[in-house]
Amino acid sequence: MKLSLVTPCYNEAPCIRPFWEAVRALHLPCELEFVFVDDGSKDETLIQCRTLAKEDPAVHYLSFSRNFGKEAALLAGLRNATGDVVATLDVDLQHPVTLLPEMLREITSGAYDCVAARRTNREGEPWLRSQCAKLFYRVLNGISEIEVRGGETDYRMMTRQVVEAVLSLQEVNRFTKGIYAWVGFRTKWLTFENVERFAGTTKWSFFGLVRYAFQGISAFSVAPLQLASVTGALSCAAALLYLAYVVVKTLIMGEEVSGYPTQVCLILFFGGFQLFAIGILGNYLAKTYLETKRRPPYLIKEKH
Repeated sequence: MKLSLVTPCYNEAPCIRPFWEAVRALHLPCELEFVFVDDGSKDETLIQCRTLAKEDPAVHYLSFSRNFGKEAALLAGLRNATGDVVATLDVDLQHPVTLLPEMLREITSGAYDCVAARRTNREGEPWLRSQCAKLFYRVLNGISEIEVRGGETDYRMMTRQVVEAVLSLQEVNRFTKGIYAWVGFRTKWLTFENVERFAGTTKWSFFGLVRYAFQGISAFSVAPLQLASVTGALSCAAALLYLAYVVVKTLIMGEEVSGYPTQVCLILFFGGFQLFAIGILGNYLAKTYLETKRRPPYLIKEKH
């Protein structure tokens, strides 16, 4: 049996060899294949991959023409992995490779099609980032038909059947965690405590994570579109009630209505809401536009 390890890499030169050594030290009872995906790195990541490939025939790598993002790197790695079982994990050793033997036992037992890992804590992360991540999972699970568990990572091991199911989804704007949940299959969950990176810094900025969150929500839910419709209906109802209030107050009670402040508030409120609703529509329309162009999600400059 062959196990392929798919590892996206973006400016991870100091981590490549320690990751390879850590996996080799496990002496896993199967044939190994390393698939490093260089996501347009600007450091010596590609050089490290070339060096390892000369030393170990099990090491393969892909190098993109530029940075296309982690989702594209995961897709390319899965497409090029040839193992009967495929695992995806980060090269910075934040995903403990010591879980690989247990994952492999669960897969080979036949009881599960997929073994996934999630963090039990977020120690070391900024408080705001941690709370926003928890809020994102609650919102996504509440408005979509899929379930993404809190602390879920891209660290998982899959049978070839699961990999083929994931690859069968041809969308360009990919949210892999949602895709894993959508395809289903029997999944075993393992937990691990958050650990610091072996070297380097995270490539995810706060605003980058916010964009990723909106991408996940719009990829697996139309609730934002429905929210705009419902809010618009409620706004119309509120406007009619307020109109009735003004008529009663002016014609029956004879009280004067202050017009200018009321107009300003209403114009600002409804104008802001209309822009908000248009923005939601624009986000979905943009995704449709990108999908119809059928651009490849990545371009490979070098492959070994």
